[in-house]
Amino acid sequence: MLTFFSQTFVKRTQSGQRQSVKHESYIVHCYLRPDGLAGCVTTDEEYPARVAFVMLSQALDEFQTDVGVRWKDATQPDSISFPKLEEYLQKYQDPTSADKITKIQKDLDETTEILHKTIDSVLERGVKLDDLVDRSNVLSSQSKMFYKQAKKTNSCCIIS
Repeated sequence: MLTFFSQTFVKRTQSGQRQSVKHESYIVHCYLRPDGLAGCVTTDEEYPARVAFVMLSQALDEFQTDVGVRWKDATQPDSISFPKLEEYLQKYQDPTSADKITKIQKDLDETTEILHKTIDSVLERGVKLDDLVDRSNVLSSQSKMFYKQAKKTNSCCIIS
């Protein structure tokens, strides 16, 4: 079934183009090189398309290097073995470890989240500081009133 879908999607992909097709809860990423060599990879919806296409490009390039033009004479999809494909699939299981840009983006997202939390806590502290300043002003004015009241009260009584 997967082979049928892959062949169908490759036939509908223009030469030199990349295409992602959603099927049920999966996405099939296809790449048809200008020389006619094609590859498909099926991922879940969360897997980054850019990383899938990077893997396809690298795998197809290495396949071309290892096999040469023998693939043009192949009539069945599995007639030429490519043992390195398993290595690619293992390497690209975690897109953030396989792709530097995705890893950098993940690090940036984490840093942004930390910065947002830090800014929120600084703003919270600022509100608390404003509240303390207001309380300090109230206390200062009350102490001035107390001083004036005490001065008035003491002015009527002179001790000699």
